[in-house]
Amino acid sequence: MNDELSGARLARMRAAGGGQAAFFVRDTSNIAWLTAFDDVFDDEQAHALLVTPDAAVLHTDSRYSAACRNAAEGGPICVEDERISHAQWLAGLAPAGTIGIEDGITLGEYRALAKEMAEQRLSETHDFVLGLRAVKDAAEIERLRAAQAITDAAFSHIMGFMRPGMTEREVRIELEDFMYRKGASGLAFSSIVATGANGASPHAIPGDTVLEAGQCVVMDFGARAQGYCSDMTRTVFLGRPDERLAHAYEVLREANESVEAALRPGMTGAEAQQLAEDVLERGGFGGKMGHGLGHGVGLDIHEEPVLSSRNKRPLEEGNVVTVEPGIYLEGEFGMRLEDCGVLTAQRYEAFTQSPHEMTVI
Repeated sequence: MNDELSGARLARMRAAGGGQAAFFVRDTSNIAWLTAFDDVFDDEQAHALLVTPDAAVLHTDSRYSAACRNAAEGGPICVEDERISHAQWLAGLAPAGTIGIEDGITLGEYRALAKEMAEQRLSETHDFVLGLRAVKDAAEIERLRAAQAITDAAFSHIMGFMRPGMTEREVRIELEDFMYRKGASGLAFSSIVATGANGASPHAIPGDTVLEAGQCVVMDFGARAQGYCSDMTRTVFLGRPDERLAHAYEVLREANESVEAALRPGMTGAEAQQLAEDVLERGGFGGKMGHGLGHGVGLDIHEEPVLSSRNKRPLEEGNVVTVEPGIYLEGEFGMRLEDCGVLTAQRYEAFTQSPHEMTVI
């Protein structure tokens, strides 16, 4: 992105550091966020970042060093590519005192660090950088909106494409291909297209099941743009639905819209989950969701905070979360309605622009 963003994020990290002498970062998404480098990192956990009170040094290898140095030019990140392990590199560079580490590293790497850093204390932390990432800055919001715009366009496109007789897999291929053609740099996740009884599995894998008249189809998909993810789900109907399906959809829509109208800073994820559960219960579908109501979205498709019964912490301005209630009746049907948006000072503002009205093909 730019050097100012990296400097601001490093400053936030240092301010929240809890008195540690330095922090050793290994998660690639955390490194990408702290450095604000664009088009440098891929899925490999090939990098390490050491953040001290007055420096930030990235250790990488020859596959990435040129791109990293170009991205770092003029900014606060120093790049090194010495051909040694991250543990050996850290041992030669870390200042005296406690070194914070992420608890997501492998056991093997932890043992290597402990061996190389025998004279210093390693302090395990849980979701330290991820917690900072939970509050998005203006540059991130802009990129998240761009990713969602591609995803909304894909939904409009697929409505004119899909019809009874196609398979789930055919719809998925068209959906994903369109997002790439529209400018996506990748997919936020593997798209879900599930028809009929398959929709009762929230993470169904699209296959050769044929779309048939009278069914509903759940589509959960998202583009990745400028490094950031989008996420949305829409349930559409192949022909006018029967009374039971229509009622279920109206209850589902009420659950989604009730939560989105109520969400604001200070509300907890658990309170949001309970509100959705209450609406589903009143509508006759109590206990038929089974999963959390939503999750954070950013560089990764699943981030903090979550909207679920386990999150008792107040939500904050700048949190980006999905709202995705679902109804699942095994052997019969499933449906879900999901938006992604940001908490402003006063309300929840959805990035998603696709309508909530029942869509009949």
